[in-house]
Amino acid sequence: MKYYRINNRINVPQVRLVDDQGKYLGVFKIEEALNLAQEKGLDLIEISPKENPPVTKIIDFGKFLYEQKKKDKETKKKKQEIKSLRISFRMGKHDIDIRKKQIIKFIADGQKVKIEMMLRGREMAHLELAKKIFNDLVINLGDGIKIEQPLTKQGKKINILLSK
Repeated sequence: MKYYRINNRINVPQVRLVDDQGKYLGVFKIEEALNLAQEKGLDLIEISPKENPPVTKIIDFGKFLYEQKKKDKETKKKKQEIKSLRISFRMGKHDIDIRKKQIIKFIADGQKVKIEMMLRGREMAHLELAKKIFNDLVINLGDGIKIEQPLTKQGKKINILLSK
C-alpha cells in the first residue's frame, strides 16, 4: 500500500489545493490549507508529492483509502489473461475448425490468444508449410482479429499472438 502524508505531516511551505468536491482552489500556504480542512472537519492529504508545489486534497482519510483500495481491485480485474492454444502440423480440418471456434470465443471475451505449434523431427525442414497453416487460420478468423505479435520461431516452437 502506498504511504500518504496527511495533515501536520505535510512539511512544505505551499501546496496546490483541491477541495472535497474535486474542484481546484489554487496555491495556498500550508497553514491556510490545514485551517480550511479543519473547518470542514476533514483531512488534508498529499496526493502528488513530486509536483512543485505538491498537490493536496481535502477529504476524509478513511473514505480516501477505501476509494484507493476499490481502484486497485478494479485494475487487478482488468489485467488481461492470455489463453494458449496448441495446433499440430498434421492436424485435420475439423480439428482446426474447433480451434478456430475457441479462438473466436476467447477473443470475443476480450482475451488475447497465443497459438503455438511444436515442430518435431522432419517438420523443422518444412517451416513454410507451418507458416501457411498459421496464415490460413488467421485469414479464416475474419476481420475483427488483430495480430498483436507476428509469427515468431523460438526453438522448436512457432507462435503468434492475436487479440480483438
